Amino acid sequence: MDPRVREHARIVAEHSASLQPGDNVVIDAHPVAEDLVTALFETCADVGANPLAVSQRTGTRFRRAYLRNHEGEFELPSHEMALFEEMDVYIAIRGDANVTETADINPAVSREYGKARKPLLDERLSKRWVLTQYPAGANAQLAEMSTEGYENFVWDAVNKDWDEQGEFQAQMVEILDPAEEVRIVSGDSAEGTSASSQNSTSSGYTTDVTMSIAGNTTINDTGKHNLPGGEVFTAPVLDSVEGEVLFDKPLYHQGREVTGVYLRFEDGEVVEHSAEKNEDVLTEVLNADDGARRLGELGIGMNRDIDQFTYNMLFDEKMGDTVHMAVGRAYEANVGEENERNESAVHVDMIVDMSEDSVIEVDGEVVQRDGTFRFEDGF
Repeated sequence: MDPRVREHARIVAEHSASLQPGDNVVIDAHPVAEDLVTALFETCADVGANPLAVSQRTGTRFRRAYLRNHEGEFELPSHEMALFEEMDVYIAIRGDANVTETADINPAVSREYGKARKPLLDERLSKRWVLTQYPAGANAQLAEMSTEGYENFVWDAVNKDWDEQGEFQAQMVEILDPAEEVRIVSGDSAEGTSASSQNSTSSGYTTDVTMSIAGNTTINDTGKHNLPGGEVFTAPVLDSVEGEVLFDKPLYHQGREVTGVYLRFEDGEVVEHSAEKNEDVLTEVLNADDGARRLGELGIGMNRDIDQFTYNMLFDEKMGDTVHMAVGRAYEANVGEENERNESAVHVDMIVDMSEDSVIEVDGEVVQRDGTFRFEDGF
């Protein structure tokens, strides 16, 4: 076994999940991640925790078979809920044999399946939980990388000094946490910013969006839940989002690539949307429920070891030259007591490239220009 696998398992167990003696641990992984599952079982044995491996969450053939053949309404599986109620820790490991296994499932079916299972999601999120990635060959292929190159990429991003990374990110938390308003501009010039040249698709859309974050909490993501970590994130005030966003990095959702996503917001709600490819997937996401047309998250990528796009949101949203916004559910920890939390069965992140002709303004002050933060050399 590659020693980096055991280091990965150690970070999951000690840093992210804080495994304790007697913990009931559910490890949800595709069989291609068997090495990491095995290393986690070894770690559980050392700690005195009780592991159980399942393969329910990820894109496996049996899940596709169920959704392709199911008729009628979906019901909440009480036996699966019982498992989640009894567990102390949930560890999900991404890793695929075929990243497009679920591409031929009707998006409306996937939407209804997700809505029926939302109580399971809520139960999982109430426990200690970790989501991480195993560098499987299919994911390397999607990233257009060799298997060895992808392994190096994943473990460089995961197996690092998270205390040091957290100190770097804390500088951005100090800026955002007391702030009132954030403005994101990328593309056409806008008064009060340095963005000066065209950075749009053939549609002509660019990004200029403002939102209030007043009273909400900014979280420093150091790999406690999502591993790798490498972002700071907060929640917009529910009705405050105004403007337009061109998500110029592709979204890979339900086994299908969605490109050129454009959203226009009024009073916090998406009032216009389009996509250059697979717009029907985007439409189904936004139609999931009332909350799916509002933003639940604003995140700023800060992990400099993630230096290329790989069609994997767990990594791509952490890139240091990006921001991401998620339609749908807001995380409870982000929402202040005086503010309303956005509720939804979905949480779908999408990315804006901020490496060129782009700025982030916080309360009218530029804090990032062309991907470089004000506390970094070259700003």
